[in-house]
Amino acid sequence: MTIRNLEYTVSPKSVVVVGATERVGSVGRVVFDNIVGGGFEGEIWPVNPKHSHLAGHRCYAKVADLPGIPDLAVIVTPPDTVPRIVRELAEKGTRAAVVITAGLNHKNGLRQAMLDAAKPSLMRIIGPNTVGLMVPPVKLNASFAHMAARPGNIALISQSGAIATSLIDWAAENNVGFSRIISLGDMADVDVGDCLDMLAGDFHTRAIVMYLETIPNPRKFMSAARAAARLKPVIAIKPGRHEQAAKAAATHTGALSGADRVVEAALRRAGVLRVEDLAELFDAAETIARYSPLERGRVGILTNGGGAGVLAVDKLVDRGGELAELAPSTIERLNHVLPPTWSHANPVDIVGDAAPERYGAALEALAGDPGTDVILVINCPTGLGSSPDAARKVAELGDEGEIGGKPLLACWLGEHTARQGRHILTEAGIAGFETPEDAAIAASYLSEWSRAQRSLLRTPSSRVEDRADGKASVHAIFRQVAGEGRRMLTEPEAKAAIAAYGIPVPRTIVAGSVQEVAEAADQLLESSGRVVVKLLSKVVSHKSDVGGVVLDIATAEKPGKAAQSIETRLRAQAPGTKVDGYTVQAMVVRKQAQELILGMNLDPMFGPVILFGAGGTAVEVLNDTTIALPPLDDVLAGEAIDATRIGRLLAGYRDRKPADRAAIIAALNGLSQMIVDFPCLVSLDINPLLADSEGVIALDARIEIDPRRVDEPAPNPALAIRPYPSGWSRDLLSDGMSFHVRPIMPADVALYPAFLAKISPDDLRLRFLSPRRNFPDQMLKRLTQIDYDRDIAFVALEKDTGALAGIGRLSCDPDHRTGEYALLVRSDLQGHGLGWNLLKQLIDYAKAERVSRIEGIILNENRKMLTMCREFGFSVAHHSSEPGLSVATLEVS
Repeated sequence: MTIRNLEYTVSPKSVVVVGATERVGSVGRVVFDNIVGGGFEGEIWPVNPKHSHLAGHRCYAKVADLPGIPDLAVIVTPPDTVPRIVRELAEKGTRAAVVITAGLNHKNGLRQAMLDAAKPSLMRIIGPNTVGLMVPPVKLNASFAHMAARPGNIALISQSGAIATSLIDWAAENNVGFSRIISLGDMADVDVGDCLDMLAGDFHTRAIVMYLETIPNPRKFMSAARAAARLKPVIAIKPGRHEQAAKAAATHTGALSGADRVVEAALRRAGVLRVEDLAELFDAAETIARYSPLERGRVGILTNGGGAGVLAVDKLVDRGGELAELAPSTIERLNHVLPPTWSHANPVDIVGDAAPERYGAALEALAGDPGTDVILVINCPTGLGSSPDAARKVAELGDEGEIGGKPLLACWLGEHTARQGRHILTEAGIAGFETPEDAAIAASYLSEWSRAQRSLLRTPSSRVEDRADGKASVHAIFRQVAGEGRRMLTEPEAKAAIAAYGIPVPRTIVAGSVQEVAEAADQLLESSGRVVVKLLSKVVSHKSDVGGVVLDIATAEKPGKAAQSIETRLRAQAPGTKVDGYTVQAMVVRKQAQELILGMNLDPMFGPVILFGAGGTAVEVLNDTTIALPPLDDVLAGEAIDATRIGRLLAGYRDRKPADRAAIIAALNGLSQMIVDFPCLVSLDINPLLADSEGVIALDARIEIDPRRVDEPAPNPALAIRPYPSGWSRDLLSDGMSFHVRPIMPADVALYPAFLAKISPDDLRLRFLSPRRNFPDQMLKRLTQIDYDRDIAFVALEKDTGALAGIGRLSCDPDHRTGEYALLVRSDLQGHGLGWNLLKQLIDYAKAERVSRIEGIILNENRKMLTMCREFGFSVAHHSSEPGLSVATLEVS
């Protein structure tokens, strides 16, 4: 999560190549020739004791002999020499290196030796075992790729050198340019999270594409990906979609939450668009980089060939896209400008003899349709209409890839005839595609990316106050289980735990003997009419597998016999297994209910994950489930429901009323909060969870815990996404004025315009250290959409109006030891102690988060801030390299 010293990799003024040589066929020669031949305009220094000059450049015997400090080093020497060379470079002052050499690993100790040599000076290492690095805008090709990349505004991060060079080759043929290309290799130091953090703020980069084989630090990756995706499109390929799902003995959830499904959920929650193959990668980047996220992605299709429109619809639906339903007013408008034989529906088939004027009239009508969000125009070559002329008309109406504020995509079918039309459209800024299928996929990208962006902006609260009593009772259950040396809860214990988090369960009575089963059944039969008898076991997880469940018992003599039969079957199928008792519960009969499963499991990479979908005994066979990352809120829980086929059944059909969606969402949120509250949770199954119009009820539940972690505090540190820190909200009375102080939310971006309008230009200059008039949307997003794992911002809101009054911000470095603070209080509210209270809140937060030091960069003329810092105990010193600035530092005890 750090970009420290990475600026030297993308904007170096000097490069040293250690291991440069003139030996034909060697990596050292190819790399050096690529740097020299690429036209890099900075200093180039080869190092090799065997040469005095290479390609017209003086060659130095060792690093110490270099005439200056190289910004970037490229190392292509034998593995055992790399740690020494890294140490020499670090001592020289170099802050970044690309280690192309392979063979440095944990087994031979060279990898760690290299990192140890780099650590004292915070030198950054890309690699080892990498193809190298390219920065086309500065003509730097520090790689052994077979060709250079052309400049552009797409950044490529690849964990495969072969894929990186293949994409460079493909891009050359498709006129795609790059801002940066980073081949990560073995990721001993710099990983994909670091690169995402750097590229998020890189003004040369409009979109980021990634080839991922693994995610070594998931929480760091999620923080970085979420930060980058808030500002620009991030697209990823992650191979391995069909690898064998992980199997877990205790729960269905473990069997169904395969690794790739978790990656899919993580990328979606991070706002990253996932594509399936290399061909889609740059199409996706080029498409979504043009447009803002959409509320919906309903597609209107305009074509002069019906078959092409059908092909587009098929592919759109295959990808989960949505075809627009045209409004009656649009149909009427089209009737006036099209021949009677037009399709009278979407796709709008304007017939094969369509002239450019017909294209224009139909396009304008479709652009005005209230139910259409994206427009796809298709042209098939005919002898009755000019494809180039049709393209000119579309280009004339299009405005930088939009019409009427809606994304405009085009497909000019064919090759020879279509080439000119595609060129006309491209020159007009309209994305063009060769086939209807490709165009439909591009349209689906806009919907998929918009959905991912909506998930990204959710900041679920940790709901500390909602379940205080329930949390205490569950903690007591878990401590009891741990005290007995168990990991698995019994069914009654598991049901009591989930009931404490708002998930309804049937009335259940625990019986220790056959006689007690009969007595319990008598109590329940009077009220419910039918009962269920189940095995109570501290070791058997799936009771149905050993015949441990007898349903639909309606007479008084049968419960005892049912218990005896359960014991007989258990002895036959699991000899030696102890019967700990039985449970008797009312038989729940809801004929129109759907059987659902709700569960959690620990993913090796992303920690706790939630499973939701169709349940019952055939849950693995049905395999209609989705994965979500906690914490959830109502919107995210709703998205999980809608991602399943059974979600559509829950909406109601024929004579079945819709299920109580709010109750299902509440169950998902309850499970999510339990995960946040208890790091000891290992796995959980609620199956089946019956859902109908009356609500939900859990008929069975299993929970496994780690007894060693029962007393660990919340929030769960294993969460890939830290929940919104609602516990830091408070009301504040400052100099007679009332404020509500809470952590910032993405929705607070709407408060900024009015807030900034009440801040004087001089106060803005003091806060941002230079004059500032404009605050672009991207900047405001960065200020309001933070990752609570590494940053915090507290907003003070006027209690009576809700208006934004002030902001205190703390941005921490990657190791969470040092945080830089900043304060901004509305000019009309200064002098009432609000800034003081916000700084105190930041200091209290830093103490709680074990941040060791708080620093602030302050203009020397900002005497009010300097005085306040001294009163809080900050030490103040002049900035070492920036005259006019001071650094205020507080050691947090």
